[in-house]
Amino acid sequence: MTESSAGADHSGTTAGGADAHTPFRSFLRTETGSAAVLLAAVVAALVWANISLASYETVWRTDLALRLGSYGVTLELREWVNSGLMAVFFFVVGLEARREFDMGELRERRRVALPFVAGICGMLVPVGIFLAFNAGHDTTHGWGAAMSTDTAFALGMLALLGKRLPAAVRMFVLSVAVVDDFVALVVIGVAYSDHIVLPGLLVSVGALAVVLVITLAGLRRGGAYALLAVVAWVAMLESGVDPIVVGLAMGLLTYAYPAARSDLERASGLFRLFREQPTPELERSARLGLASAISPNERLQRMYHPWSSYVIVPLFALANAGIRITGSELANAFTSPITLGILCGFVVGKPVAIFGASWLATRISGGRLRPPVGWGA
Repeated sequence: MTESSAGADHSGTTAGGADAHTPFRSFLRTETGSAAVLLAAVVAALVWANISLASYETVWRTDLALRLGSYGVTLELREWVNSGLMAVFFFVVGLEARREFDMGELRERRRVALPFVAGICGMLVPVGIFLAFNAGHDTTHGWGAAMSTDTAFALGMLALLGKRLPAAVRMFVLSVAVVDDFVALVVIGVAYSDHIVLPGLLVSVGALAVVLVITLAGLRRGGAYALLAVVAWVAMLESGVDPIVVGLAMGLLTYAYPAARSDLERASGLFRLFREQPTPELERSARLGLASAISPNERLQRMYHPWSSYVIVPLFALANAGIRITGSELANAFTSPITLGILCGFVVGKPVAIFGASWLATRISGGRLRPPVGWGA
């Protein structure tokens, strides 16, 4: 830990009160910068779909196959975005959640309980609202649509508020969303998969178990992790369960830790050698030494987060936000129990459930569990 970071408190301010350049604040700055790109993609999808819904659907329903010898994976372009590229987005989300768990607000383990309770309640209440609107109809089986938060859009919309919301609000939303996503993926995978292929599921879980083992063993070979991640993703896809859970799991399995003094001294020594003799070989050694001084979690965040924010999430919006908007369709939607159940579940159910669960947990725990921000935020 450096002298400057030693004087910093949890909120990212130094003892003197100035803002510290913490990884989480850098994360939020990147999110804020990408919010405009996300909005532009949403608008483009809506305009495209309302000009020509047929061409919009034709493009995103185009099959794309990746083959290696006799084996291959064939998916529509929209599926490649939703299940493939979005696995990278969830990998970045998992990395940030893990960093908070290891070095941030959630390193006090009792603080994990509140996002967990809030996340579960934030799923159960919308489901209850959806079932209430659809009681007596054959649409009750669609309750899963009202359960899961769309993390990509949630973080994107929060980013539009910029510095007007404290960083702790976004951290809390991120923590709740991780719980939400994990539980929702498991529930939807079980409840909405016609046939789960058990061997594929076991292979995927086994690959993730190997990742955990080699992580605990201290192996730092990026190629090995990438190969295991691909194996886990393909196996999960073949099992019939949404493979984006693999990205989230990989992120949560990637530890974050402050730079060790020995690593910093080694990096300093390599840099001094390069300064004395600036050759390409020593430049590479110095660069690798500096990189190895920080945790893989932070290195991977720096590498993948811009791609996630500026490319993957906007592509996700472009592929999924294209819906035709006409007067008759809006009229039909607002008399549909499905629409009303989902709309009220999300707009009313989730905020009320998360706020109510947080308030209840704070009261029951005597204030030991409480949100990291004020109740107004």
